[in-house]
Amino acid sequence: MKITQAGPALLIIFLFSLIHVNAQQWGLYTLYAPFTGTKTYLIDTNGVTYKTWTHPSNAKTGFSVYLTPGDTLVRPVAYSGAQFFGGGITGKVQKVTWDGTVVWDYTHSSSTYCLHHDIHPMPNGNVLMTSYESKSASEVTAAGCTSAITVWSEKIIEVQPTGPTTGTIVWEWHLWDHICQSTDNTKPNYVASVSQNPQLLNINYMISKDWIHMNGLDYNPTLDQITFSSRTMNEIYVIDHSTTTAEAASHSGGNSGKGGDFLYRWGNPMAYGVTGTKVFSVVHDAHWISEDNVHYPGYLCGFNNGGGTAGKSCIDIFNPPYNGFTYNYTPGSAMLPATYDYRHTSSYTTPSNGSSVQLPNGNSLICISNSNYLYEIDSNGTTLWSKTVTGFPANVERYQKCYVRGPVVTATSSASSVPAGTVVNLFSSAVSPTETSPVYTYAWSSDPSGFTSSLQNPTLTATNVGTNTYTVTVTNSALGCESTASVKVEVTPFVGITAPDDQSGDFSVYPNPTTGEVFLPVGPDDHPFGVKVFNSLGMFVFSGTNIKRIDLSEFGGGTYFLQFYLNEVQVATRKVMVMR
Repeated sequence: MKITQAGPALLIIFLFSLIHVNAQQWGLYTLYAPFTGTKTYLIDTNGVTYKTWTHPSNAKTGFSVYLTPGDTLVRPVAYSGAQFFGGGITGKVQKVTWDGTVVWDYTHSSSTYCLHHDIHPMPNGNVLMTSYESKSASEVTAAGCTSAITVWSEKIIEVQPTGPTTGTIVWEWHLWDHICQSTDNTKPNYVASVSQNPQLLNINYMISKDWIHMNGLDYNPTLDQITFSSRTMNEIYVIDHSTTTAEAASHSGGNSGKGGDFLYRWGNPMAYGVTGTKVFSVVHDAHWISEDNVHYPGYLCGFNNGGGTAGKSCIDIFNPPYNGFTYNYTPGSAMLPATYDYRHTSSYTTPSNGSSVQLPNGNSLICISNSNYLYEIDSNGTTLWSKTVTGFPANVERYQKCYVRGPVVTATSSASSVPAGTVVNLFSSAVSPTETSPVYTYAWSSDPSGFTSSLQNPTLTATNVGTNTYTVTVTNSALGCESTASVKVEVTPFVGITAPDDQSGDFSVYPNPTTGEVFLPVGPDDHPFGVKVFNSLGMFVFSGTNIKRIDLSEFGGGTYFLQFYLNEVQVATRKVMVMR
């Protein structure tokens, strides 16, 4: 913005207004759960607890907790039967409603695999999960590793809930399918140069039992990609989720064409054998910044536990070199950018866990786990809000009022595909589990335009051939919150219309042929006839009830079919020729 001919006083007022706008807190409610604790808290920006969930002592929260729109917690759980032991072990994922009811209690734990650390709720209701996957010493050496040790590799699974305790793995990715080695050309996974293959993980780099130690997990619905962080590798990775499971096990397929190989990695170039700056000193909480962020839309962010000044914890934000669904890089060199685009160094340090959320207005909400300290800063690093809690929270989330308390809306229809002229019923429902006796108003619209209604469940006659989208906006005026939902109805031309040439009887129309105007039969007063008119292509053009005449000339010359209805039941069809 250019300022011209402004006096000192005006300039001071203007600058003060910019500072004031920039220094506003974002959202109202902060969600956190003490790591391996029995409670989850939702507090407002005044520090007042708005909601507390109390969990059983044998179902303590794992690394993270999320709130889906309206009411449902999704959280990893420290499973008492887990056979893996170490930081972040969980083994179970739960969905818990506002009233504390566990509606999904899914276990993924055995002697060879176990969930740990982060999860991510998907837009479709499924849940992404990270899991250890044990490989025996013989499997490790057979893969080309120079060390004969048991290794906990990693996998990512997407689970679709199917019942109170059951789920189907609908997609999975295994790190073991994307490893390489350059030490033995007689064994699998051999490459002549690790530095020329950054899409694969060198099995001989820092090999140990807890080799990768994934801890952060996020999903980008626009790119259909997943990012995760590795504590031991000190890197953040991106993989393609648009693949099938078979493609995810290969090196081709998906939007990227690269299968399940790494599309991008950043933070420690030494891990793939090239020269560059090691940015992370223990990394957690890999995530994308939302596209609506005013400063860093679509950037990636990691929580750098010890990478700041004097070993303090910091958050590092960087912009990947996007190239469609892939990322630019030069083999043999470090992945770009050369360093972070933004760093905020905290006054505190947490050697493990920790997270941040970049809010749309440019603020960041930060969780310093070991210090039990939550705080919000603006883009200048000024603290706008802080809260000291207890119990070692591992992550933190911030939500607006209407996300938590607004109506959760659904929209459905009586049919998803109908011939033109069919009556369709639209239905909507709205619930606000957080509110007592909410009052809603409803506003329907359509695309293509032409339909509106203020009824909760309106009725319409489908007329536009093609895909019609009907959207309901439900408003809780007392809160100032509204939500929308849509339903699609495919309208097809009405085909297969037949009519007898005989125009006699109670349903005769005349004149026929006609230059446009036709007169219709009229039913009894207490049972009026309805009529629908279709052209020769079967497209609906007109409807009416208890009418005596129609002027068809406005629809052009040709053949028309008139369907007569009594009490919404079709009783006759007549064919009319319009001469022009």
